[in-house]
Amino acid sequence: MIFEKIALKRLLNQLDQVPFRVQFMGEDVFTVGKGDPVFSTIIHKPIPKKELIHSTSLALGEAYMRRDIEVEGDLFTALNIVLSQIDKFSVNSKALDTILHTSTKEKNQKKEVCSHYDIGNDFYQLWLDETLNYSCGYFKTEKDTLYEAQVNKVQKILKKLQLKKGMTLLDIGCGWGYLLIEAAKKYGIQGLGITLSEEQYKSFKEKIKKENLEDQLEVRCMDYRKLKRSRYQFDRVVSIGMLEHVGRDNYDLFFENVNAVLKAKGIFLLQYISALKENPGDPWIKKYIFPGGVIPSLREILTLCGDYNFYTIDVESLRRHYVKTLLCWYRNFEKVKPQVMAKYTDSFTRMWELYLCACAASFNNGVIDLHQLLLSKEVNNDIPIHRTDYEY
Repeated sequence: MIFEKIALKRLLNQLDQVPFRVQFMGEDVFTVGKGDPVFSTIIHKPIPKKELIHSTSLALGEAYMRRDIEVEGDLFTALNIVLSQIDKFSVNSKALDTILHTSTKEKNQKKEVCSHYDIGNDFYQLWLDETLNYSCGYFKTEKDTLYEAQVNKVQKILKKLQLKKGMTLLDIGCGWGYLLIEAAKKYGIQGLGITLSEEQYKSFKEKIKKENLEDQLEVRCMDYRKLKRSRYQFDRVVSIGMLEHVGRDNYDLFFENVNAVLKAKGIFLLQYISALKENPGDPWIKKYIFPGGVIPSLREILTLCGDYNFYTIDVESLRRHYVKTLLCWYRNFEKVKPQVMAKYTDSFTRMWELYLCACAASFNNGVIDLHQLLLSKEVNNDIPIHRTDYEY
């Protein structure tokens, strides 16, 4: 236990930019940094030194889930401080190979996606807004609610796509269908949504019927790999928050399938969580939240755009909007925590708290970003010359 205590104390003392209090095993109390502590960390049980060396984030994350570590004070504030110095974390790629590098085959990826999105529609309905948008909102003003930000986001995307009545629109990773339903109502498009989640598929199908949009919209449980063989053709393609599940080895395959179904001069809007540089991802997130998930860098995706003759019209970062979105989700989650605890385990609940706050802190510190790319297949001079003309 002495070695574990020394290793953990050495790690914590490196995170000294903002002062915080540490209580170790109910005995040793010390302050990291100078000044009045802004939060307190209580360590009930030592973390094995080997685990800290293999992956600092995985070791700390699992300790928090087990309640071996408690945080007194605002969780986001604590994680924002810790993740501002994530470069001091250890990752042993060889020891974590099965976590960091999973199979990208179709069957395995469906299993990985469903492990997150098929928790249950009732779970997500507890803390998402009425639109059931599970991606970054767009806050036009500081006073915007989460619901308003999600509506803003969808309208912004639809405006960028330059939709017209009768056009065909494909949504790859369509979620619970809000974007396509809005596109059908407002612009009169014909749309198809594809998802790997059985729960999302069932919910979206019910919504289509409820909204009397069977003549305009369809949803299918379908892998993006099947698009090329489908013989579908679309005027517009959109994909929001799905590329992160594709895997680095399959980015080319993803673009190949989009290219196969997008008409000449068609527009493709791609929104995804991005990284400054290519990396295999965070071990704790990959083990517990998004198995197999990989965050692409902006440059590797822009390189692929050129390979498929996709002209880049616009690149926009919405990183700070995602910080606000995640904090809204976290506050909603905290309000319904008793309901979550009644149905799920304590470890599951703490895992989701940690996930939402850690992601907010990661975006806030620039560890990850959120980019929205507007692309044209071949040259398209019909797109407005001024950005404000297609902005919402």
